[in-house]
Amino acid sequence: MTIDTWLARLFGRGKNAGGAAPADESAAVEYRDYRIIPNPIRQGGQFLTAGTIVKDFPDGRREHRFIRADTHSSEEEARRFMIQKAQRLIDEVGDRLFGA
Repeated sequence: MTIDTWLARLFGRGKNAGGAAPADESAAVEYRDYRIIPNPIRQGGQFLTAGTIVKDFPDGRREHRFIRADTHSSEEEARRFMIQKAQRLIDEVGDRLFGA
């Protein structure tokens, strides 16, 4: 393993970093002015709820990545749950997700 590969995994940019593949933006769901990108993390035989909430602002794109301890037996179930949680978070917190 090269130092670049090791650093990429350490900082979450490699496929094997924490069991998560890089987020697939083609799987994004539009909700209000946000994009929700589910990205479940395989942990053993289960999947953790994880993903990214993205919004474009006049000064650039902002992202909020989150991982929850909830586990699911299938990747699809974890994706659906992540979208529900992200929608609730957007409704409750809005742009404050990004420190705004």
